[in-house]
Formats: sequence, C-alpha cells, structure tokens
Amino acid sequence: GQQRNVAMKLLKSLFAASLLLLSGLAAAADDAGAKTVVEKLHESLLGAMQAGSKAGFKGREEMLAPVITSSFDFDSICRIVTGRHWKAASDEQKARFIEVFKKLSVATYASNFSSFSGEKFQTEGSEADHDALIVRTTLRPTEGEPVPLNYLLRQTNGQWLIMNVVAQGVSDLSLKRADYTAVIKSEGFDSLIKRLEKKVANRKSV
Repeated sequence: GQQRNVAMKLLKSLFAASLLLLSGLAAAADDAGAKTVVEKLHESLLGAMQAGSKAGFKGREEMLAPVITSSFDFDSICRIVTGRHWKAASDEQKARFIEVFKKLSVATYASNFSSFSGEKFQTEGSEADHDALIVRTTLRPTEGEPVPLNYLLRQTNGQWLIMNVVAQGVSDLSLKRADYTAVIKSEGFDSLIKRLEKKVANRKSV
C-alpha cells in the first residue's frame, strides 16, 4: 500500500512537471506573439517618423491607421475609459465613441511621431500579469534619457491586442479614464464624443 502511494505521488509529480513544461512552452509562444504586435507597431512608428514632414500629417496618418487599428483592443479600451457610464450608453453612442476614439488614437500618433533623428525602439523583455502579458520596451533617443514604454496585452479571439501603454510609469488608460468619466459625469456622453471629435479636427489642422 505504501509503495503504491509513493508510486502515485511520483506519477502525479511527473504529470505536474509535464504540465508546467507545456504551460511554459505555451507562455513562450504567447510571449513571442505579444512581442510581435508591439514590434510591428514600433516599426510603423519609426516609418512615420522617417517619412516626417515629407509625408505630411495625412501621409503619416494613412501609414499608421492600419497597424494601430489592428494592434489595439479598442472595444475593451473604450469600455474601460468610460467606466460605469458605458453600460448606460446607447448602442449608437458606443459605436460613435469607438469610431472617434480610434480616429483620435491614430491622429495622436501621427502628430506625435512626426520627425526622426536616429531614435530606436528596443524590446527589453516580457512578464505575465494574470491573464495578460506586459511587454517592456524602451524608446532610445540619440540624446537625452531613454523612455521606458510598457505595453499590456491580452488575447482576444486568439489574437494578442494592446490594452494599455505605460510611458515612464504613467498609465494612458488611467489618465483617459479619469478625464473621460469626469466629462461624462458633468456634461454627458454625447458631450465627450463631441470633445473628442474636436480634438481629432484640431490634430488634422496642425
């Protein structure tokens, strides 16, 4: 009886070890997929920077739109940044908000990444965060301090998508949630949509 118990414990240990190994291999594969999403985004950002003023805002926007819209989980992000107000919004309001939020995201990247002077993006590593992965990267300018950029990604329908960007310790998702929910609370959901539409128009006019 004792020998049988020992044998069973040994089998269980081996089974557990094999599961750990398999989960480790799966995590490694997932890790590679998440890194690829971030690195493709960085590649596009560098392309826009190098195109610079020659491409103009519209040219950079057209370059970046496909990769940004396919790299971020905009449905989840929009739900998070509007907090409890998302449930109360109509389907039309939700659709309009997602659309303008996408446009503003693309316009912001096209505006901010508009010139190139030898900057480089470097992937530093990744780590698990519950059901998500954090991909740690650094933007290295030719002069000055490097900027740490951490990306939080989750899998949606088998695809890794960016949920949040933390630049120098500041969470983009947290900032937007604080701003957006304050506007909705004081002015309403439609007012927030109009404010974002105005921001998009202002970016395009620069």
